[in-house]
Amino acid sequence: MNSRFQGGAGKKARVLILCTGNSARSQMAEGLLRRHAGDRFAVFSAGTRPAGLNPNAVKVMAELGIDISSQRSKSVDEFSGQAFDYVITVCDQAKESCPIFPGAGKQIHRGFDDPAEALEGEQLATCRRVRDQMQSWLVDICDQL
Repeated sequence: MNSRFQGGAGKKARVLILCTGNSARSQMAEGLLRRHAGDRFAVFSAGTRPAGLNPNAVKVMAELGIDISSQRSKSVDEFSGQAFDYVITVCDQAKESCPIFPGAGKQIHRGFDDPAEALEGEQLATCRRVRDQMQSWLVDICDQL
């Protein structure tokens, strides 16, 4: 890994994961990335319009043994002025409305379906599908970071 993204001796690279509501997608990605590479990255998530933690996201992450129940929905404004080695957007809307983070080493994007927009009765299944897609994608990109 490039030493620029290690944050110096012993420091973890800083990663900010963004979506619109910071309720499911970015929350799940935060938990997954911490599980997979928490020894390398300090991981944070936020939303352009925070909407509260989605209970389905908590449930599907618990199925993998990852507890995100203590995470909270945060506004991207809370991170204004902070430097990040990576800014990852996980929804197209957040990519379009995401503020520029000066000093961000790299911006990465992949849009995932919003579980909150799934039909009633399909939200839990959608949350599981998105979680699994994210897990596979994050493992792949983590090896490249």
